[in-house]
Amino acid sequence: MTIHDRAFGRYFEDFEIGDIYRHWPGKTITEYDDHLFCMITMNHHPLHSNAWFAEHETVQGRNVVVGNLVYSLALGMSVPDVSGSCIANLEVETLQHKNPTFHGDTIYAETKVVDKVESRSRQDRGIVTVETKAFNQRGEEVCFFRRKVMVWKTASAPPRGRPYGDDAWD
Repeated sequence: MTIHDRAFGRYFEDFEIGDIYRHWPGKTITEYDDHLFCMITMNHHPLHSNAWFAEHETVQGRNVVVGNLVYSLALGMSVPDVSGSCIANLEVETLQHKNPTFHGDTIYAETKVVDKVESRSRQDRGIVTVETKAFNQRGEEVCFFRRKVMVWKTASAPPRGRPYGDDAWD
C-alpha cells in the first residue's frame, strides 16, 4: 500500500526563478457570485448589481464583476501552487485590472516566480516574489498582481498533521 499526500504550496528550495505555475481549475463567475461578494464586502455600486443602470449609464453597457472578486479568485487559485505552505503573505506590490470581467466569464490564472532571497534575519525561511496573471475564456488578461510571500525552508517547515492516527484504514 502507498499513501499519497497531496502537495499544497512549496518550500523555499522548490521555487525557481522563471518557473510558471498554471493553476487549475478555472472558475466561471456567476451573477450570484458577484452579487454575494458585493454584499459581503459592502460594495453597493450599481455597476455590479443593477442591470438597467449598467446598460444605460456605463461605458460597458452591462454589469461588470467587481475587480476584487477577480483578484481574490486568482489569488485563491494560486494558493495550492504558491502560498499553501507559506508563513505569511507579506505584500501585494501592484494590482492591475487590465480588462473588465462580466457575469458568465471564466477566469484562469498563472503565476511566474520572479525573485527569491533568503531571509537576512532568520535562517529557516526566505522571501519569494511572484507575479500572477488572470485570463478570461477568450485569453484576455483581466488581472495582474505582484506579491511577496515568506516561505519555510524545507528542513524547518512544521510537519503537516491530522487529528487522527495513521491507522484509519486498518
